[in-house]
Amino acid sequence: MQNKASEFRSGDELAGVSASTAEERVAAKAVLAELTLADLRNNPAVPYEEDEVTRIIQDAVNEKIFGEIKNWTVSELREWILDSHTTGDDIKRISKGLTSEMVAAVAKLMSNMDLIQGASKIRIKKFCNTEIGGEGILATRLQPNHTTDDPDGIMLSTYEGLSFGQGDALLGLNPVDDSVDSVMRVLQRFHEIKTKWQIPTQICVLAHVTTQMEAVRRGAPTDLIFQSIAGSQKGNEAFGITGGYDSGSKRIGFKTRNSYRA
Repeated sequence: MQNKASEFRSGDELAGVSASTAEERVAAKAVLAELTLADLRNNPAVPYEEDEVTRIIQDAVNEKIFGEIKNWTVSELREWILDSHTTGDDIKRISKGLTSEMVAAVAKLMSNMDLIQGASKIRIKKFCNTEIGGEGILATRLQPNHTTDDPDGIMLSTYEGLSFGQGDALLGLNPVDDSVDSVMRVLQRFHEIKTKWQIPTQICVLAHVTTQMEAVRRGAPTDLIFQSIAGSQKGNEAFGITGGYDSGSKRIGFKTRNSYRA
């Protein structure tokens, strides 16, 4: 039903899970609006017994806060978020009692303007070498990908991007070659550029998390460790990762005095 309540997406259509008509989409939204948050928690997208991600999310729920809101309908959660008296701190507190299914459900009942209004109340600040997320700050990632991961070619693309004022959030490349040696070469070049020009930013090569961890063990300069994650155990297994990698990468980042923020 959550998929049918979503606005049209080609991926849902190809997977055969989207609403077949506009009327069916509206009907799905109406049903979803009347479900309680307890209904959604008791019926996760993937069963608790079968999925590591579900277990991580469910076990992290603040039971006291969830107890305060479990009888709210999804529609009531939407109205509460958009209420002019609800602050960003209020939303952050309540978020500790929510699961992914609840967040997804309320988003499906919101228009684009609703989402903008709700999100505008929240400030999520993150700090590595620099801080992002503050009011009035638009930070961007500079991604100087290269077809062969040639350090000189990457350097030229990096300088071009910097000339446009980009890269204050991150100098971060998606590598073609996921080997440790190649990742170390690119990180070293990023580090030389950042250090030479005293650029207030972070550097990272977005290889597989295990490759990044090994590069750091060998002394590669990096500021953060990154890994894409999926919303299910099977999805993460396709990436070749489990929940345990997060704590391992944090330990390595702190041990080598490199900054890491999830």
